[in-house]
Amino acid sequence: MHLRKARQRFLDSGDDRDLPMVDAHLHFWDPTHNYHPWLCDEPMIPFRYGDYGAIRRPFLPDEYRRLAGPHRVMGCVYMEAEWAQGQAVEEAAWIQQLHEATGWPDAMLAQAWLDRDDVEDQLEALSRFALVKGVRHKPASLPQEDYRPGHGLAGSLECPRYQAGVASLARRGWIFELQVPWWHLGELVALLERHPEMPVVINHAGVPGDRAPATLAGWREALARVAPFPQVMLKLSGIGLPDAPWRLADNRELLCTAIALFGPERCMFASNFPVDSLVVDLAELFDAFKAVSADYTREQRLAMFCDNALRCYGLDGDAFSVTSDDAGAAG
Repeated sequence: MHLRKARQRFLDSGDDRDLPMVDAHLHFWDPTHNYHPWLCDEPMIPFRYGDYGAIRRPFLPDEYRRLAGPHRVMGCVYMEAEWAQGQAVEEAAWIQQLHEATGWPDAMLAQAWLDRDDVEDQLEALSRFALVKGVRHKPASLPQEDYRPGHGLAGSLECPRYQAGVASLARRGWIFELQVPWWHLGELVALLERHPEMPVVINHAGVPGDRAPATLAGWREALARVAPFPQVMLKLSGIGLPDAPWRLADNRELLCTAIALFGPERCMFASNFPVDSLVVDLAELFDAFKAVSADYTREQRLAMFCDNALRCYGLDGDAFSVTSDDAGAAG
């Protein structure tokens, strides 16, 4: 079944089993053959979900498709997975080979170091790969207790060198994927005003962290500062809590708040797998996302699960299909 037919089938039925999905943020890797310092080196780094030993192994499309169970995942977008600095081209080449062998992913966000003098050379090298739609380079950040406006931290959103790298992205029309703690989001405003043509995608709902009332109030205020800019989209992903299972009770209000701020036309549900496999099963995660979105119209749900990702990453929906009318996850 092609995506066009799958979309219409869902619009006609409203049945969750028919809802076509494009996972807008996931990773594939094989640390047995490729060098990811955080997956390969000892000791393990401090990590927001706690012990991540369970994911320090290969994760490839066949496993994802199996884990998705009955959900109709028709495509996916790869996010750079922190290969060693300087290996962005090798990562892009590996992903291109994976796409050619398996049909997935359909697009990728590459690694580039935006605060380096050779940023133009980095981007030019990545431009050889048709799958590359943009770049993620997590800016430097401060602990919340140390944060002060005007801090000028090297490598942060306030850093002139980092800002010059962002300008290079904007000139190419590439997507700026941003993962930064929510208390730094206000620093994005100046870049949005400077580059109104540059698409920006905020990862992991602005990384809300814990669910303390003060945290949620600060997170909401930070998102509200950037939500009015129409070029900004928001990924509803990566919102698990440390050393705790992913529960709808912990996340429903947060997800609904994010959608209310950005609107269904600028939100994308995404798995962040295999990272979020530390806190939730993939099929259960998609069940939860469908439950959260149940009160939206069919068109709005289709936008958040599929159409927004197609539009954001410039994907050809006619190229997406599953093998039969009753197929579940497939590429």
